[in-house]
Amino acid sequence: MNCIKKIKGNNAKLPPKANATEVAFAFIGALIAISVVAYLTNSYENIFIMGSFGATCVLLFGFSDSPFSQPRNIFFGHVISTFMGLFFFHFVGNYWWSLALALALAIAVMLLTRTVHPPAGSNPVIVFIMVHLGIFYFFQQL
Repeated sequence: MNCIKKIKGNNAKLPPKANATEVAFAFIGALIAISVVAYLTNSYENIFIMGSFGATCVLLFGFSDSPFSQPRNIFFGHVISTFMGLFFFHFVGNYWWSLALALALAIAVMLLTRTVHPPAGSNPVIVFIMVHLGIFYFFQQL
């Protein structure tokens, strides 16, 4: 019975209901943003897109007032986390504990610099998965 209560959200408040304008803004913003990045990836045969960008679009266009959704947080959160993943992969090695350290340090640095962007937390994991791209993966993301 406790499990069902947790699934229902333990009576936590739902986010406020979005109006039609907010839904349209989120839809159009996400459509344009991901379309541009996907087009660039396809056109230049370079990877300009990461899995975490979908979650970034949710925050940026769906919850634009959130501190995590501010351009400073989005840009520096992704840069810091991607850099940590690349640094640990290339200079420490492809080990499970290296990935764990990269992610933990990325979170710590985002907290210290006040640039926390939760979707960027997946970037070190993505970097370790995309090992065949090499060190230039970081620069392709900028």
